Amino acid sequence: MTATIAENDTVAAPRVSVARGYRFELVKLVSQWRIRLLVLACWIVPALFVAAVSQQSSLPVDTLFGRWMHATGWAGPLVTLGFAGTWVLPLLTSVVAGDVFASEDRLGTWRHLLVAVRSPRRIFVTKTLASLTVILLLVAGLVCSSAAGGVAVGYQPLVGLDGHLLTPGDAAVRGLLAWVCVLAPTLALAAIGLLGSVTLGRSPMGLLLPALVALVMQLGQMLPLPVVVRVALPGYAFIAWNGLFTSPGQLGPLLIGIVVSLVWAVTATVLAYFLFLRRDFTNLTDDGSPRRAIAAGVLPLVGLAALTVGVVAGATTATGSGIEQVKVQRSVATAFAHLYRMQTEQLNRPAVTEAQLKTTAACTKGNVSDGAQGPGNDWRCVVSWHLPDVEATGTAVYQLDVAPDGRFVADGDGPKEVNGYFLVRTATGDTPNPLWQFDANVELLGTTKG
Repeated sequence: MTATIAENDTVAAPRVSVARGYRFELVKLVSQWRIRLLVLACWIVPALFVAAVSQQSSLPVDTLFGRWMHATGWAGPLVTLGFAGTWVLPLLTSVVAGDVFASEDRLGTWRHLLVAVRSPRRIFVTKTLASLTVILLLVAGLVCSSAAGGVAVGYQPLVGLDGHLLTPGDAAVRGLLAWVCVLAPTLALAAIGLLGSVTLGRSPMGLLLPALVALVMQLGQMLPLPVVVRVALPGYAFIAWNGLFTSPGQLGPLLIGIVVSLVWAVTATVLAYFLFLRRDFTNLTDDGSPRRAIAAGVLPLVGLAALTVGVVAGATTATGSGIEQVKVQRSVATAFAHLYRMQTEQLNRPAVTEAQLKTTAACTKGNVSDGAQGPGNDWRCVVSWHLPDVEATGTAVYQLDVAPDGRFVADGDGPKEVNGYFLVRTATGDTPNPLWQFDANVELLGTTKG
């Protein structure tokens, strides 16, 4: 008896509705000890992590917004988001979506489920909805728990990626929006997990597929790939959310990353759906085929990746790495001007505006002084500015380490009284000189109006 025969069976038992099947599948998922453990961890561990790190003398300055965890509680959820996008969310999708169909293969319960539900279509829909619900519950736990962990620090203003101050309310809204944006690549990984669970059956590779795909995409983001390839990867939205924390927002790469991720999510889900309907449930050995997985799973996704790269290349004018001398100079000058104003207020000096400073930056990379481009830790920038009623031009030197994704860390190299290390007394305690080291971002696709 095939799936089609099972669906058209003339047994008088009524068919199970989608709502009832959804509740049944949801109960099956949350009754598993590993799912309960994940829910507990997602709702507790981030709060403990943020609270503990915020009280330490050393901060994770190599993580985006990590250097501000002493200053405001809104930095904690963003640090958690950066870690979650790299490791946590891929693992969660593997455990939940990557096993939702394969578990029936291991237990040998497909025929019992078909007799009860009498519709492979409804089985697929209910299992998909149940896994999506659990994933959303886990993500909600990460958000709420990491935000609660910042209570001990307080919710003061947050310094954005271009040095400007975000009010507590603005920081909260942008932080929540950043978490919403990473749902798109999370759904793409979940759909890949569904596809792997359907095509590979009880094989452990189906369970590991989302994590492996995420790892490959992370390695790709670390390589000096052309910007059109980088942006066209479905995992780019795990990185591009940092464009929300500049003014104006760097929304172009983020929107492209979200659209690409949603296209991948829909495509992988549709592939899983049709493969599931074509399966012969009467054959107990038909629980997955590597050949079928390659032909119906891998090849279509590879073709989709090539298609998205072509579309992004045709829709944008970006070339090469997207990291160009003019963009770096603009980003450094903007961040320096905002942070100089902050330093002026902290040191109780006469107020000055960014417009009055007229900040500029001249950057070189290695021995290249004109037309420098590409990532690397050999960028050097000389920042110049003017103070009102002062004829002399102020200058400061920075060494830059620019990552392939456009994020860079500027390290002050003198003069010491401007961008050297010293503590500044503020209302929330002593903090390092804001001009000593700072994070900023180069928009790979050019300037985008917010």
